[in-house]
Amino acid sequence: MLEPWRPLDQETRSLLLELLQREILLFIYAISAFTNMPTSYSTIYSTGGECEVLTCELPKDSSDMLKQWGCSDDDIAQLFKRQPSLREARLARLGAKLSTLSRLGIMGSDLVKVINCRPRFLWCRLNDNFDERISYFLSFFGSKEMLRKAIVRNPSFLTHDFHNRIKPAISLYEQLGISRNDLIQMLMSRPTMISRTSFEPEKVDYIHRTGVPPTSKMYKYVVTLIGISRLETIREKMANLEKFGFSEDEVLMFIGRSPLLLTLSVDKVQRNMTFIIGTMRTPARAVLEYPHFLYCNLEATLRPRITLAAQIRDMGLQPQIDGAVHRALRMTEKRFLKAYVRCHPKDVADVLMRTYDHAKGIKRLAGPYKKTPRKGFPF
Repeated sequence: MLEPWRPLDQETRSLLLELLQREILLFIYAISAFTNMPTSYSTIYSTGGECEVLTCELPKDSSDMLKQWGCSDDDIAQLFKRQPSLREARLARLGAKLSTLSRLGIMGSDLVKVINCRPRFLWCRLNDNFDERISYFLSFFGSKEMLRKAIVRNPSFLTHDFHNRIKPAISLYEQLGISRNDLIQMLMSRPTMISRTSFEPEKVDYIHRTGVPPTSKMYKYVVTLIGISRLETIREKMANLEKFGFSEDEVLMFIGRSPLLLTLSVDKVQRNMTFIIGTMRTPARAVLEYPHFLYCNLEATLRPRITLAAQIRDMGLQPQIDGAVHRALRMTEKRFLKAYVRCHPKDVADVLMRTYDHAKGIKRLAGPYKKTPRKGFPF
């Protein structure tokens, strides 16, 4: 037996009224390009026998429309700052696109993130294979909420060529053994994956030669970073490490253990390796065991801490850094100073701090005048 009808409370009625008003506004503007619409409208709706008239003024400009859609004044200010031409947007087209975004659960604060990432997003076509695209993504991501997060993170999911770019790229990763959950994680963390993915036979060979099995947790990082990197860039970075005595197979195995090595520039690796070999008097192969030697900043971390280690050794102080250099390099600066500087009396700590600050103040020779040719995507 059906339950008797219960009247809606005031809070629920207000919420339904607000949603109804917004959806009607967007619908009207979606068709206003083809009809002569009035500047205001009224509609009658019933809530349990009571008839009420809903009257709304149509927005006069894009600011009004965004405000009625749910954006706050701060959101609108950020949108106009990032994309000033949005002030002069055609309301019919803007209303149609906002209606499309509403269907995906994207609201005002989400739109700010989207425009910050893709300023011309609202100038792109969003209805290209829209229903097929959304159906595919709902199946792929598993829920509407996860799809919303993915679109906010990477708005290009709605603008890239669906059949010639998105589906083939996802299919390539799946063929290489990336599981659905791992692929979703990578797509969320690296929004440029779809547009920059390519797998030439040489790249696939590199993946196999890293020695990382598909069941390893590192496998998704190896495949993703090799997939989005240019082939000539991979060759250049491998050749740079080979200069220090590594074979090609050793370099590939190193990438398998530490895939983020592909995100480091040739210049950074070369300068760090030169310091490790020339100043620290450490064998080049030490980086195979301690990759952090290559990741840390030479001017801010590596040189100052190694210089301080030498000063502590010369003064005969304890504790010494020499026996735990790799651990000292991974510490935050606050923890490092507490462990090796502030543990000494004030006069000794002042001497050590002067040495440390002086080493940090040494800038790269002619650094401000160095011209780095722009090659596009860093990987």
